[in-house]
Amino acid sequence: MNTHGIIRRRLLEQAGLVELPTARVSLPDLERSEWSHAFEQLMRNRLIMGALRYGCIGAVGKPDYDRVPSMQKRLAAYAKSGNTELLVDVANLCLLEFVEGRHPLRHFHASDDAPHHVQTSNPGKQ
Repeated sequence: MNTHGIIRRRLLEQAGLVELPTARVSLPDLERSEWSHAFEQLMRNRLIMGALRYGCIGAVGKPDYDRVPSMQKRLAAYAKSGNTELLVDVANLCLLEFVEGRHPLRHFHASDDAPHHVQTSNPGKQ
């Protein structure tokens, strides 16, 4: 946790707005518990097949593909069917968009505990 997070947590605790945890969890325990190796393996299997079909991640000359509509379509299909294979597909599409994305406003801005919402306007034109 960064300094800002530690200070924020202590201020909230002093104000009585959060309960103190009864047991501390070690970083190695969190590293083991906060991940799904099965999900990761399914992602990797499909990424390998995708590399054989479409080219490796970041390969020169790889076809440009608008992934966002495909992510939305597959997530909607998951909401109806419950087929978790669709979640693996969405995760891989997100990974590929993160690495190869062409969005004109593409950026990464960590927002801590701020609301995570979709930006609706161009920040440079406000």
